[in-house]
Amino acid sequence: MPGVRHSRPALLLVALLPSACAGPTPPPLRPVADVKQLMVSVLEPAADEYWDGVGTVIDQTGTFEIRPETTEDWDALVNHAYVIAESGNLLMMGNRPKDGGEWMQMSRALVDVGEKAIRAAASHNPQAVFDVGAEVYDACTACHEKYVQGAAPPPASKP
Repeated sequence: MPGVRHSRPALLLVALLPSACAGPTPPPLRPVADVKQLMVSVLEPAADEYWDGVGTVIDQTGTFEIRPETTEDWDALVNHAYVIAESGNLLMMGNRPKDGGEWMQMSRALVDVGEKAIRAAASHNPQAVFDVGAEVYDACTACHEKYVQGAAPPPASKP
């Protein structure tokens, strides 16, 4: 068109705009473990270590409190909580989701409770770790009740 001038920077911006809006190409993720292998080798060991990190044992010789004693013990507990949280993300990857609804909600709930577990362990507060450990258990049990055939129901609460 006569009289219309286009600046080169404006044309370059228009040319780059579609690729900038598309965002970066997602990484080529390749899940290796199936859900059962992920549970057995990653999530269950981390959850067991988290649950075993704080507690009370009562036996014929007396009452014993289990608590992390060193900074390294607390750091290990924090690390187990990170594994719990990130396992929720792993359960949403690739072909692992059983459905797009409840599976994804329960996996996100595991991420959320894992984050709470991280904060509890980082606070070096044994009661907070114990309390969040119950929430981790509830998140795991809810998913197992729905998706694991033959899963044992949670213990009945006492009145």
